[in-house]
Order: sequence, then structure tokens, then C-alpha cells
Amino acid sequence: MIEKVNFEKMNGLVPAIVQDADDGIVLMVGFMNKEALEQTIKERQVTFWSRSKSRLWKKGETSGNVMHVVSIDVDCDADSVLIRAHPAGPVCHTGTRSCFPPSSSPESAQVLARLFSIIQDRKRRLPEQSYTSKLFREGTARIAQKVGEEAVELAIAAQFPDQQRIIEETADLFYHAFVLLVEKKIDLSQVYEELAKRMK
Repeated sequence: MIEKVNFEKMNGLVPAIVQDADDGIVLMVGFMNKEALEQTIKERQVTFWSRSKSRLWKKGETSGNVMHVVSIDVDCDADSVLIRAHPAGPVCHTGTRSCFPPSSSPESAQVLARLFSIIQDRKRRLPEQSYTSKLFREGTARIAQKVGEEAVELAIAAQFPDQQRIIEETADLFYHAFVLLVEKKIDLSQVYEELAKRMK
């Protein structure tokens, strides 16, 4: 793939657009030279070329908020790359999720991805006093049991006119299903891809 990229148009650099792999929100834009792209591919963590410091710069090298690469694509002119990644924390130096304003990434489109990201973080850190961590410690059988229980509770709620109860039970089911996905190392983007296939 690296050989396809035209680094000559911008004197050895290409723009690199980074999207959240779960919901497609643009997180940031940087620049890469060939070495930065090679390191990104090798380490599966986004590395840029810093134009101000004239050196390679791994995103999150000081904050710890690295971006784990899911996929890399080259555009039709071969002069820019699109990276889909999972950020380990806030991307922008201001502490926000994206370097772009909230208006470009409506909250409603982020909820599921943010929930999934939080569950992934709980799985990595297993903090005490966390219900999610407790589920992970109890293992797959318990997590699967909870998914079944929530599905039944939603089905029961559907038999009654209380719409708020249905909404709450649906949220519970989504949450526990996400915990199961993380436990089984299945990414949310894979579910989106499956749904997209079915919509065709």
C-alpha cells in the first residue's frame, strides 16, 4: 500500500485524516511522510510527521491517548490517507474527543460509539467499584446470561403501554450486548458492517 501513495505532491508529505472506527466521526487531521506511514502500519498506532518539530510524532506519546489503527485506505488520487482508529482517550489537546467542533459531530450519532468505547476501557483497566468490571470478572457465561435476562425484560415490557419502560429496557439490552461484544473481542464496526450488508 505504501508504494501506491504519492508523497511527491507535497514534498514528501500526505494529509492523514483520522476517523473513529465506530461511528466515522473525524477526530483529527495530520501529515505523514513515508516513514510515519510505515511506523503506523508496523505498530498499528497512528504516527504523524510533525512539521513544527521536524520529527516523527506518535499521537498520545506523552498523554497516553494513542490511536489504535483499525484500517488504512488511500484516496483515488493516492495523495492522502484515511485512517480508521480507536482512540484511547480524548484526541484534541483541549481535552475534547475531536479536534473539530461539536456541530460537525452531533451528540446523537456518538452515543453508541462512546458507550462502546467506555466499555472497552473498563475491560482494559478493570477498575474497582465498576459494574462493568464486575461483569468481565464473572466471565462470558454471566455476561451472556445478563443479555438473555435483558432481552426477556424488553419482551415483557413490550406487552404494556408504558413506552418509557420499553426505552429503558432497550438501553439495558444494548449495554449488556456491548459488554458481550467486548468480551468476545468483536468490534462495534463489525456489527455496523453486517447491518450495512443486510440493508443492501
